[in-house]
Amino acid sequence: MKAAPPGRLCAALLITVGLAASAALAQTPTPAGNAKPPASEQTKDALGRSTPRGSVIGFLAAGRKGDNELASHYLNTTLTGEAARTLAQQLFLVLDTRLPARLTQVSDAPEGSRENPLAPDDERVGRIDVPSGPLMVTMQRVKRGKAEPLWLFSSTTLAVIPKAYADITHDRGVPPGSAALERRIGNVRVFDWLAVIVGLPAFYLLTVLLNRLLNPLFAAIGRRLFARGDRPPPHVLPPPARLLLLSIASQWLFSRLPLSLLTRQALTNTAVVVAIVALVWLAILLNGDVERRTTRRLPPANQSGAVSLLRVGRRLVDILLVLFGLLAILGHFGVDVTPLLAGLGVGGLAVALAAQKTLENIIAGASLIFDQAVRVGDFLKVGPIEGTVEHIGLRSTRIRTMDRTIVRVPNGQIATMSLETMSARDKFWFHPIIGLRYETTPDQMRIVLDGIRTLLVRHAAIDAASVRVRFLRLGAFSLDVEVFAYANARDWPDFLEIQEGLLLDITEIVTVAGTGIAFPSQTMYLEPSAATRVLDGRTLH
Repeated sequence: MKAAPPGRLCAALLITVGLAASAALAQTPTPAGNAKPPASEQTKDALGRSTPRGSVIGFLAAGRKGDNELASHYLNTTLTGEAARTLAQQLFLVLDTRLPARLTQVSDAPEGSRENPLAPDDERVGRIDVPSGPLMVTMQRVKRGKAEPLWLFSSTTLAVIPKAYADITHDRGVPPGSAALERRIGNVRVFDWLAVIVGLPAFYLLTVLLNRLLNPLFAAIGRRLFARGDRPPPHVLPPPARLLLLSIASQWLFSRLPLSLLTRQALTNTAVVVAIVALVWLAILLNGDVERRTTRRLPPANQSGAVSLLRVGRRLVDILLVLFGLLAILGHFGVDVTPLLAGLGVGGLAVALAAQKTLENIIAGASLIFDQAVRVGDFLKVGPIEGTVEHIGLRSTRIRTMDRTIVRVPNGQIATMSLETMSARDKFWFHPIIGLRYETTPDQMRIVLDGIRTLLVRHAAIDAASVRVRFLRLGAFSLDVEVFAYANARDWPDFLEIQEGLLLDITEIVTVAGTGIAFPSQTMYLEPSAATRVLDGRTLH
């Protein structure tokens, strides 16, 4: 591949560095001698209650440690002492067993998500279904004194927690008498560990068994549907499809098991990541299958160039799929991908500027391949170049000239030039100009014209409707006869053979008529002089 000009590379690098430096300067605070730190840094809450997500995570961490006194500081309640600690314990149990594992969707901004403009200081955490009815868990932004506003569990939510706690205390997720399963390893119950370690592999084995059971059935159906030679897929459920089913089933299953919120959140995050990976994997497999099927249907003329183009296109699509998957994973975990997208946009612009001519040739090559403007084996005339096309690549086209040399012409240049495809003609033009001597009489001329016309009309390789034989002009040295006809021939050598026979027959017609082919000649005329001499009986002027 031809390298981009150094000037363009330098310009692209300067643009990239300049944009990066501008962004860095814009984000760098201006130093000041006696400048005070922002108020948010001075009054930043030590318990992480400055954001809704930080407050929820801090409360759950305190509850898992059994520190109800610390957990009570996350409640917007007037209760104190033992009553506040009891309410915090009840809230932790309700959230730990029933709150949907969507902590990554809770806003991590100090001002909250503001999804409800009428209540900007309220933040929705999740909905809990209990026998007494749905419970909406919300947080409130509370300002106490001159300190920074804090996000606390709302009083509306806390008012119904005792009833919800009473509804779920009888069902803690394990059978009665299974106290051993309630033991914890690393703050996670043994029951949770068993559900993860045993349940997930067992379900995946079920998908493998289901794939083996369905393969013979779909193979029999495929043999009828793909009778034209296309083979059915080897697996009804390929590995990425099994992983996708596993992630969907795990989210459904573990949302109904009495697992702790920590375990459910970890399982949800893992299931989402696995689902995204499985979807990207499936898309990559589908992309490869589309490439293979398209390759089998390509015409053999430009198959090599089209295969190269399809392969590059497939790689680009695969890269985009992986990029989209990474962005989706980062977005799930609450990472702002806007700077990353901006950086990719600047990088793409720099690459486009540096590889402008290369991209132009690639796009032109794609146009030549899919429009079938040029095919391998065509005999072309591209400007001063004449030869046979041997290969059409992504960047250039290789032409074998009559001197048996190889000329590589950039596809961008071919796309902008006039092409003459000589091998694409359906008939060959037989168009000689026959010069007869000036001594040819009119009768001899008529014999020659009629003889040539009859010869062409009766010839098997000549299109009779195209025959035209005319006395064209009085040339400088000859009487010119134009012969016009189209010959049907397999290729150029076959036409040369036909033309050779016709020229021999025309020469014979001219000879039989009593005339001949003219050669360049000149007649000189001298004016008579006053003096004449007689020499050997002849008069000389």
